[in-house]
Amino acid sequence: MKSIIILGDGMADEPIEALGGKTPMQYADTPYMDKLAALGVTGQMKTVADGFHPGSEVANMAVLGYDLPKVYEGRGVLEAASIGVTLQPGEMAMRCNLICVEGDILKNHSAGHISTDEADELIQFLNEKLGSDKVKFYTGVSYRHLLVIKGGDKRLDCTPPHDVPLHLFRPLMVKPEVPEAQETADLLNDLILKSQEILKDHPVNCKRMAAGKDPANSIWPWSPGYRPAMQTMQEMYGFNKGAVISAVDLIRGIGVYAGLEVISVEGATGLYDTNYEGKAHAALEALKTNDFVYLHVEASDEAGHEGDVDLKIKTIEYLDKRVIRIIYEELQTWDEPVAIAVLPDHPTPCSIRTHTNTPVPFLIYKPGQEPDAVTCFDEFSVLNGKYGVLEKDEFIKELL
Repeated sequence: MKSIIILGDGMADEPIEALGGKTPMQYADTPYMDKLAALGVTGQMKTVADGFHPGSEVANMAVLGYDLPKVYEGRGVLEAASIGVTLQPGEMAMRCNLICVEGDILKNHSAGHISTDEADELIQFLNEKLGSDKVKFYTGVSYRHLLVIKGGDKRLDCTPPHDVPLHLFRPLMVKPEVPEAQETADLLNDLILKSQEILKDHPVNCKRMAAGKDPANSIWPWSPGYRPAMQTMQEMYGFNKGAVISAVDLIRGIGVYAGLEVISVEGATGLYDTNYEGKAHAALEALKTNDFVYLHVEASDEAGHEGDVDLKIKTIEYLDKRVIRIIYEELQTWDEPVAIAVLPDHPTPCSIRTHTNTPVPFLIYKPGQEPDAVTCFDEFSVLNGKYGVLEKDEFIKELL
C-alpha cells in the first residue's frame, strides 16, 4: 500500500487559559483530522531522542525512523545537501550565519534578515578573500549559509548565534572539545576575525548602514558535521520510490540523504501564507509515481515561535481544510488504497515560543483497518489510542 505522511511542523502545544484550557489543536475546527482519527488508529510518538535538543532536524529524522545517535551530523550537512553541495570524505560542513556585531557585542544572528542577493555578494567576496583549497563558502538563503572545511575536526564547542543576542562574542568563539581539534578551532576563529576586518567597509554594508539597516559584518560558523552515514529509506524499508515536499532547507536536505525526490512547489514559503493547495496537489501527483510521500508544512511552527495563538489556530485549520481535505477526498476516488498519517514533529508552545521534547500525537489511517476508540485528533485524545508511546522506527514501520 502506498503511504503519505502529512506533517504539521510544531502543531502540538499546551493548554492555553484564553482558549478555556484547550490547546490550539483542540480548539481549532479540524473535521478531516478528526475523521481520519475516527477511521484510523492513534497514539503518541517520542520524536526527540534522549540527549538531543528538540530541533526540527532531529524530530523529522526520527519520524522517518532514523537512529539519531548513529546518523546525526548537525544542520550544516543537511543544508549542504539541500543546496546541492555534496560533501566528500574528510570534508566538514558548518552552518555559517552572516551576523551583525556592534563593538564586542553580537547584536543579532541574522544581520537584520539580510536579503539573499546582498548576502550572495558578501559570500562571493568572502570566498575571494578568505577561501582556499581548504576553505569554501557557499551561498544559502538570507543570513543562512554554508562553510566547508577540508580536513576539519568536528569535535568543537560552537554556540548557535540565535541563542546569544546582545552577548560579548569573543567568549563565545569556537573552542576545541579535544586537543586534536585545536587547529580547526583556531582556523575558524581566525576566519571570524578576518571576516570582520574585510566586511565592515564592503559596499553592501555601507549601503545597508546608510539605509539604517544592520550590517552583515561578521561570519559565525556553528553545527559542524561530516557527511552522514544515512541509509536511504528504500534500503531501510524496501519501497521503490519516495518524495519529499517542503519549503524548508533542513527537510529537503534530509530528503536528499533519505533517497527521496525533492519536489518544489511554487508559492511554498515556509510561512503561514504558503501555497497549501499547491502542496496538496503536488503530493497527490507525487503519489501517482511514488510509493511514499513526505509532505511537510512549516506554518504552525512559525506561529508558535511568534507566540500568536490565533494565527496558530488558523494554520492548523488551513492544514485541515486546504491540505488534508483535498488529499483525503481525492484519494477516495482512487482504486488503489493509500495510507495516511498525520502528526507534528514536536510541540512549539505559544507560551514559550520555542520547541519542547514532549511526545506528539499521531494518527494512521489505512482503508479497511479496524479503528481504535479515538474520534478526534489532538494531544490528549490520543492518550486513549491503540499505540501508547512509540519511539525510534516503530511509527514508520506501523505506517509502511
